[in-house]
Amino acid sequence: MTVSRPEIRTFLCRSDNIGVLIRDPATGACAAIDVPEAAPVLKVLDETGWTLTDILVTHRHLDHIEGIPEVKRRTGARVTAPRKAGADVPDVDVAVAEGDLVRVGELEAQVWETPGHCNDHVSYWFSGARIVFAGDTLFTLGCGRVVEGRPESLWRSLERFLPLPDDTEVFSGHDYVLSNARFALAADPDNVALKSRMAEAQDAKAAGRFLVPTTMRHERATNPFLRSTEPSLAKAVNLSANSPAELVFTALRAWKNSF
Repeated sequence: MTVSRPEIRTFLCRSDNIGVLIRDPATGACAAIDVPEAAPVLKVLDETGWTLTDILVTHRHLDHIEGIPEVKRRTGARVTAPRKAGADVPDVDVAVAEGDLVRVGELEAQVWETPGHCNDHVSYWFSGARIVFAGDTLFTLGCGRVVEGRPESLWRSLERFLPLPDDTEVFSGHDYVLSNARFALAADPDNVALKSRMAEAQDAKAAGRFLVPTTMRHERATNPFLRSTEPSLAKAVNLSANSPAELVFTALRAWKNSF
């Protein structure tokens, strides 16, 4: 069976959250990835005429779930959320954990537990479409802040993305692209691909767009956190070239926190 290419809409929520709708054109099933606030989601549904059937929650933080009650009340959408979030996510119908499968019509995603930003965080990997919804784990040119746990946990989560195909589209939960790009250039100033990516980000911002989604090809080439195995990044944080990647990542993350 050939699965149709999903239709996707991205839009701004709150001040810098990225709202996403993914729709299976074969069945009409449609999912929101998180609901940072209700109004923008409902507006895009009205503009497209799509019927929301599902809400896929990446983690329990308020800026990703605040709009769920209203959107569920208005649409009847089924809410799927991380089991580890417990009762912190409202109106949950299905609780998921590592290795579970979720379906949006004929589209199928594997649930990855990707802790580090917070303990309950999950990502949704739609392998057939080569799309991953990374929430606040992996950003364009950056990664999430470690709120719970240790940096090593977030590094292990980021490592899961590294083997994904070059053309995998990565949808993140926030538009932090320009601030991430400025830090990336400070850490990796000789990276020609990164300089080009910064120019793209500036052009996108000027045009009222954002570089979400990104691709794994771009991120492997330009994201300093994913490049923690590179000697140049170890040098940037005053570590030896053969330092373990998790130590380099930890130092980079600490630098970014105060950048």
